[in-house]
Amino acid sequence: MIETRSLRQFLVLAQQLHYGRAAAALHMTQPPLSMAIQKLEQSLGVALFERNRRSVALSPAGAALLPVAAKLLEEIEQLPALLQSAAAGLHGRLRLGFVSTVGYGELPQWLRSFRAAHPGIALALREATLDVQLHHFERGDLDAGFVIHPPGAAPAGFEALRISVEPMVLALPESLALPRAPAAALALLLSEPLVIFPREIAPSLYDALLSFYRGHGATPQIAQEAIQMQTIVNLVSAGMGVAWVPEGLSALQRPGVRYQQLQAQVPACETSLIWRAGASPVVARFVEHVRAALAQVPKARTGKRAGAVHNAPTSRPSTKRPTQR
Repeated sequence: MIETRSLRQFLVLAQQLHYGRAAAALHMTQPPLSMAIQKLEQSLGVALFERNRRSVALSPAGAALLPVAAKLLEEIEQLPALLQSAAAGLHGRLRLGFVSTVGYGELPQWLRSFRAAHPGIALALREATLDVQLHHFERGDLDAGFVIHPPGAAPAGFEALRISVEPMVLALPESLALPRAPAAALALLLSEPLVIFPREIAPSLYDALLSFYRGHGATPQIAQEAIQMQTIVNLVSAGMGVAWVPEGLSALQRPGVRYQQLQAQVPACETSLIWRAGASPVVARFVEHVRAALAQVPKARTGKRAGAVHNAPTSRPSTKRPTQR
């Protein structure tokens, strides 16, 4: 092992090329400096200096060591500040998951402003559905994630920051004519073929939608399943059926598709930022950044307060692939 002190002594002598001046700069006498350099050369097995009675010069090995030693000493000097920055959550890496629907809201702006405010934090983004995010959390591959679920049903074992609560709306083909009477229109829509995400992606949201059908005496006719909401809307555009999507996704325009709000008490969808208790300071920085952004919009679309933090019920660790129940 090469000691930092030995590297510093070498660097000063390499700069001064004079034992007397180098010793003075190091606040030591010349004999100890000479012995320290000889010891360093012995440990490395090479001569770092070429000496004679009149001059001192760097050897080829010494010339090779000079830039490396300078860089190492500079990094060592910066190390305390780097560690303090990491402990304060100002430096590090944030592995962030998100469902596709969040991209149509404020997420791009939050990421942009967070990177500007915290240039020392590297963002690693992963688009993934709820079930996949929970799997990555279990493996330790994610630090935080934006997920969707029914209101108040954030995944168990996580802390959660409410982003928004919004009603589900129907994406339907523009060619589908609806009766003027609301009850007749609802009955027609519930009889149409349904394009929906697989249950394992978001079990409780899936069950809430099916419960809505049963509550109105209907049985959903599932025509097609798709994972991504964009794909689901595209399938509606292709005439495969109708689909329930969060209201915010109505910003996604596709030819032949319109979005229909229903007068009935439809299921709602909550978007939350989730993370494990005791997460890193970097996660805490991001959560506070999002909370501050939400404070600029105090009410969510349905009037429920965004930015509320709550702890989801804890659950015992499982070796099975985690799913929301």
